[in-house]
Amino acid sequence: MQRAIDLAREVALERSEAGPFGCVIVKDGRIVAEGMNRVLVDGDPTAHAEMVAIRAACKALGTHDLTGCTVYTSSEPCPMCYAACWWSRVDAICCASSIDDAHHHGGFDDRPILDALRLSPEDRPIAFRRRCRDEMLDVWREFENRTDRPHY
Repeated sequence: MQRAIDLAREVALERSEAGPFGCVIVKDGRIVAEGMNRVLVDGDPTAHAEMVAIRAACKALGTHDLTGCTVYTSSEPCPMCYAACWWSRVDAICCASSIDDAHHHGGFDDRPILDALRLSPEDRPIAFRRRCRDEMLDVWREFENRTDRPHY
């Protein structure tokens, strides 16, 4: 956990590049990857510390499946980062501070996203339109029937 906090301090206070977010991913007692907030540096809204660390861990381990790994992060993951942890199948997430701490001390507010996700897609703040469903269902059916399809 201390390394995640050190990364948060480095990116926010020493480099002044981004908000104070750092993350490490541990497997079998050793750090396999780390990341810090790179949103402003990379001009990428998905370059949160957890996302950077997950991408690095997958590359280092040669797999998309991070079963057996624990994520140590300086702050409770946002909905995007939590979903990435979910999809990568990490075993656990340990965080040093909460989303409420990040909001109170830094103005980072995940509550509107969490609230929006509770709504049906049509009722969410970002306009949602469904188009060409029948055509896409054909693709889904073809995929479903493939005997050699990839499994996640």
